Amino acid sequence: MNDETLPSEIVDGLARMGLYALHGTARLTGGRLTGGVSSDIWRIDLPGGPICVKRALGRLRVAADWRAPVVRNRYEARWMRRAEAAAPGSAPALLGQDEASGALAMQYLPPDRYKLWKAELHAGRADTAFAAAVGATLARIHASTAADPTTAADFPTDDIFYDIRLEPYLVATALRHPDRAAALEAIVAETRTTKRALVHGDVSPKNILIGPAGSVFLDAECAWWGDPAFDLAFCLNHLLLKCLWTPPAREGFLACFEALAGAYAGGIAWEPKGALLARAARLLPGLLLARVDGKSPAEYITDEADKNRVRRVARALLAAPAGEPGEVCQAWRKELTA
Repeated sequence: MNDETLPSEIVDGLARMGLYALHGTARLTGGRLTGGVSSDIWRIDLPGGPICVKRALGRLRVAADWRAPVVRNRYEARWMRRAEAAAPGSAPALLGQDEASGALAMQYLPPDRYKLWKAELHAGRADTAFAAAVGATLARIHASTAADPTTAADFPTDDIFYDIRLEPYLVATALRHPDRAAALEAIVAETRTTKRALVHGDVSPKNILIGPAGSVFLDAECAWWGDPAFDLAFCLNHLLLKCLWTPPAREGFLACFEALAGAYAGGIAWEPKGALLARAARLLPGLLLARVDGKSPAEYITDEADKNRVRRVARALLAAPAGEPGEVCQAWRKELTA
């Protein structure tokens, strides 16, 4: 955490949310939390204890020119409410939202009690039970919202999802691989037109905390009423890529892949299981390829030989799609052991 002066508009926003009295005697302290790519994030110490406040950025902190509307904070707050109703404890408690400043206030989760899953994976700690819990909780959120299609009206975010997810990942990658462009464009079209449940959009180990009572999902800025297969594929993709980041834990990561996919599949009740798993299997190679040749490359895949491993597997699966995620996992294992 880096100490700095809190912007006046954030202080004003806290007052409008009823979280801080501008003329009170308490002094706001705290500082910016590190790691934000799409938002500024602060820990703020209020008289009643610390909270977390975030404000979406119009231009994301990546090398490519990647822009997105800041109104997405509104939909993140709505996702948090729906997730909490579906699976209590699966998101930080929402404390308030201020449209004028674009600020979102939520429960502060101390890092000594809530470990970041990404850091645990980097250290080689592959906990299949936790991976299964992530899959089961994600399925509960999807099932609950799929059962209430009126939720769709609160998430008119097709354009935001396209701008933040489909274009920078799949469309941009198609430009780098013109001989696979038709396959990638077909995946984009299928994803855009599949409307089944409330999607988080960024289910990644960097956005999942290991809490005392289970998994806690953060940063639902891409929240969208659409294809739940995207959330499943997005998370599974990270478990494949982590094999290149911490090679000694490779088999543990692949076991986590299988545990998460299996637990999620056990919770699919809103559509035929095979149909959703097939869509996730088609998405996976596109997302794999995007993390080396899209607008948001994985920061830990820097070796060209590793990038080519990703390209070989992803390009082959785009040409001959797998029928379910386990087949993608097996193709990846074969590449890594070749």
